[in-house]
Amino acid sequence: MSPKILRKILLSLLVLTGLLITSPSAPTRAVPSIGLQCTTGPTFNLATDSGYIYTPDGNSIFMWSFRNGAGSFQLPGPVLCVNQGDSVTVNLTNTLPEPVSIVFPGQSGVTTSGGSPGPLTAEAAASGGTVSYSFAASQPGTYLYESGSNPTKQVQMGLYGVLVVRPSMGANFAYNHASTQFNPSREFLLVLSEIDPLFHRAVELNQSYDLNALNDDYWTINGRAFPDTVSDNDVSWLPSQPYGALVKVEPYDANTNPFPALIRYANAGIFNHPFHPHGNHLRVIARDGRLLRGPADEDISYEDFTRTIGSGQTYDLLFKWTDVEAWSSGGNPIPVTIPGLQNLVFKDGVTFYSGSPYLGEQDELPVGVTSYNECGEFYFPWHSHALFEFTNFDEGFGGLATILRVDPPGGCP
Repeated sequence: MSPKILRKILLSLLVLTGLLITSPSAPTRAVPSIGLQCTTGPTFNLATDSGYIYTPDGNSIFMWSFRNGAGSFQLPGPVLCVNQGDSVTVNLTNTLPEPVSIVFPGQSGVTTSGGSPGPLTAEAAASGGTVSYSFAASQPGTYLYESGSNPTKQVQMGLYGVLVVRPSMGANFAYNHASTQFNPSREFLLVLSEIDPLFHRAVELNQSYDLNALNDDYWTINGRAFPDTVSDNDVSWLPSQPYGALVKVEPYDANTNPFPALIRYANAGIFNHPFHPHGNHLRVIARDGRLLRGPADEDISYEDFTRTIGSGQTYDLLFKWTDVEAWSSGGNPIPVTIPGLQNLVFKDGVTFYSGSPYLGEQDELPVGVTSYNECGEFYFPWHSHALFEFTNFDEGFGGLATILRVDPPGGCP
């Protein structure tokens, strides 16, 4: 691994564990530092824009995207959050040099106002055109929205985002079914995509490019490549990539932590991605905004460890981390012999090990070894199982990956 990538990983881990304090000049935000960050509707004013995103290996890539009308360039587009039954209106202003439209997969009865006919829906003309889309948010779930004009080019360039429709049962349910109740403070969105930097450079320079020659070198979650994915929302050094992808939970407990986290997957890319979370299985409860229940309300959800997310697909999954052995340093020791520190190997003085095999426990480490555990928490990688996607321009580890952090009961101080 190159020193540049190692430094980037270490910086992200210091921020992740609270050992590095970010600049006091960073803006104060009334938004969560991790997890889903909503732009609330039901009326949205979006504009197309161009700008740059940054990758952990020091590169910058020219992108297109949707932004809030009065906001700045961001990738992906804003997460549009509405309630079931809302009459949703999306007003689009196009600043790009070619026509752009928006399609809303999974939504029925979409009507348009203004614009001009396009291949799939009404388009906003180049350099200042406008168009409006309206529909009733009739079905709860997770949905993509993306350009319907030359999508092979424009979606690759970044014209995509996610629409979340919350059910009438309330924001602590994924769908209108009691089995989908989740902890609303543990709601996470992972939007997958891929980038061919040569194609993006050609668009930036207004040059032709053979789309049959697409060769992706970067893979992103929420517009970021690992290790940037584990940094907080809205960190100052990623001004155009506001959404982090760290997943943080606490162990399941029937009394103190009875409800699972909700994980929303969306694949905005044109390729399928086999996503592989470590730690515990996830339960797939919905696909493409449709709850997995049979005609007689039988449960057809299923547990999964590697979920191949097809191009354009979304999945909703419930996740809880179960401390199966209920390890306790005082009352329930691990039923195997743990090697002493003198028999452990610590590579380059860097480790996630807290000095103890117990969640929430910390012990002494050898002199010169640094622990990135804040309070004895556990870390698990979540990543693409197409391992060439687990890189940044062929340098591992990077790309389509993030981290699951399991804090001890009650969280870290």
